[in-house]
Amino acid sequence: MKIALNGATIMYADLETDIKAAAAAGFDLIELWKSKLLKYLESHTVEELKATLEEAKLAPWSINSIEHISFRSEEDYEKIKAECRDLAEIAKAVDCPYVVVVPGKLPKGASEETLIDGSVRVLNELADIAEPLGVGLAFEFLGQTDCSVQTLDLAKKIVEKVNRKGVGLVIDSFHFYAGNSTFEAIDTLDPEKLFIFHINDAEDLPKEQLTDAERLYPGKGILPLGEMKRRFDAIGYDRMVSIEIFRPEYWEQDPYEVARLAKEATERVLEIGRHSVRGSAGK
Repeated sequence: MKIALNGATIMYADLETDIKAAAAAGFDLIELWKSKLLKYLESHTVEELKATLEEAKLAPWSINSIEHISFRSEEDYEKIKAECRDLAEIAKAVDCPYVVVVPGKLPKGASEETLIDGSVRVLNELADIAEPLGVGLAFEFLGQTDCSVQTLDLAKKIVEKVNRKGVGLVIDSFHFYAGNSTFEAIDTLDPEKLFIFHINDAEDLPKEQLTDAERLYPGKGILPLGEMKRRFDAIGYDRMVSIEIFRPEYWEQDPYEVARLAKEATERVLEIGRHSVRGSAGK
């Protein structure tokens, strides 16, 4: 299983530092944080970015992310489609396979059917933009009570209804837990439709009190990471894992050290890399 560093884990670093820190820690992949990417491109070209990634021996895995894609005004949605086109063109230029897209806010009184149909429509329209460029959309549900898609169970129904090769899922361990997703949703998942696995842990707090700021290094909290890994193993998913931790305490620390500790923790929890039970490279 290849390991990625998500730029949110070292949020206060710029994109060039993200790349250097990931390379120094021995990551295989990197998720490009959108705001850092756009800032970088104010003074660099996509060709320079591609060369920098190649020199660092890092493969870009996603651009993260387009927020609140569904249940928006027509004016907002036109901006989202333009953003999708811009990011997909960048992704194509640097050989990055995915753009992460996040559901919109929960409309008041919406039925599950309404949530599914609205999400499917938007994903199809955005995929019409991204797919001709060879870029897929990784749909990330959020386990927050104001999100229109809070569980893997519902996100899976949506992606299955879209039924396009270029549209798949993101499973984030924090959101999986906070939103009360079921392990059975993993058991019946087509592993080819899981584009990204975001790993992190969380403090021992009631679910309703958990926010992104309570995320921790994998293995330092109470999330059921071992059980998630067992379920992934059972369906044959071993593609990649990306470390995404929104913890201000970590952001204040040396990004090179945070990257190193995050990778070490992930390898230990998932028993990959140096901690592989088979003694292999875990790739």
